[in-house]
Amino acid sequence: MIVQHDGRTHINPPHVVDNAPPARSKFTAGLAAAACVACCALPLLAASGILIAAAGLMWWLHRRRNARKAAAAGASGCADGSCAC
Repeated sequence: MIVQHDGRTHINPPHVVDNAPPARSKFTAGLAAAACVACCALPLLAASGILIAAAGLMWWLHRRRNARKAAAAGASGCADGSCAC
């Protein structure tokens, strides 16, 4: 847009309208998306945690049972010089 003022010609850029949502709305939308992802992922994370805990418990019980069998069979670990640590 060309404007004449004081005998001089000034060129003003056209008025630009910003139609984008405010930054606060973008932030709120981002938080809502993150909450949705967390809400959907939570059951999967809980199930995998329970699965890992069950696997760890089974491993621990297996090691404990084998240690009892070894102790009952007379293998006393490092005391008899046959250390299998």
